[in-house]
Amino acid sequence: MIHPRVRIAGHFGELLQGRMGEHGQLALITLPCPALKVEAWAVPSHGLHGAGQRLLSPSRARQILQMLGLHLKTGAVLRAQMPAGGGAGASTASLVALAVLAGWSGSPQDLARACLSVEGATDPLMFPAPETLLWASRHAVVLANLPSLPEFEVVGGFFGPPKRTDPDDINFPDISDLVTDWHIAALDADLPALARLASRSAWRTLQARGAGTDPIPSLAKDLNALGYVIAHTGAARGLIFSPGTVPLSARAVLRNAGLTGVVQFRAGGQR
Repeated sequence: MIHPRVRIAGHFGELLQGRMGEHGQLALITLPCPALKVEAWAVPSHGLHGAGQRLLSPSRARQILQMLGLHLKTGAVLRAQMPAGGGAGASTASLVALAVLAGWSGSPQDLARACLSVEGATDPLMFPAPETLLWASRHAVVLANLPSLPEFEVVGGFFGPPKRTDPDDINFPDISDLVTDWHIAALDADLPALARLASRSAWRTLQARGAGTDPIPSLAKDLNALGYVIAHTGAARGLIFSPGTVPLSARAVLRNAGLTGVVQFRAGGQR
């Protein structure tokens, strides 16, 4: 069945990302973002069309459809609410949207493997609750199932130039200690502890990559946020709050600090 219009939510960086041990594989816990979606719809003309930015090359579009045994008899338009290279999942969401538009109804794992073959690294956006997965993004493998998260609110934007993920880049700090603590804090629905762990993961990556002038740590302090989250290989930067506690000035403060595309959304709460 060909769907008339498909919407796939992106993500907003990673709550945790790093190596599982000094020489272990790269793992992450993504932060789904319902405020940033990729839309796909069929059009009479043939080919792949972008609305505002090019999200997929025709060759990548053909590759994902061929791998899944799908075929679009029409053309398709893709439109993203997030910038490519922003660390918000535009690439993976585009592949998933195109597959669903063409009638994909198979398992998320099979779709993840196909996306990995096309991208080289993929986000778990094809799964129903990706924030509950410890995900090996370079292998499209679920390393562990994690507890659901308590509800929280994020306000954030994009800082600096876009940077697409390099599938060969595995130069990340060890986060195995954070993952252990994350499981405990999630079981306890301890949002302040989860926010502190996300901040520690972000800070380790910022320090390792020489991003000492990044404004997100000081913004978290100035706005009394519980913590902060970043795209570990992109431009997304966000502040974590308990629901309903985001200061009215937060959006303006982020814009004044140089962040663009400011959004506010809720996550978690599916307990």
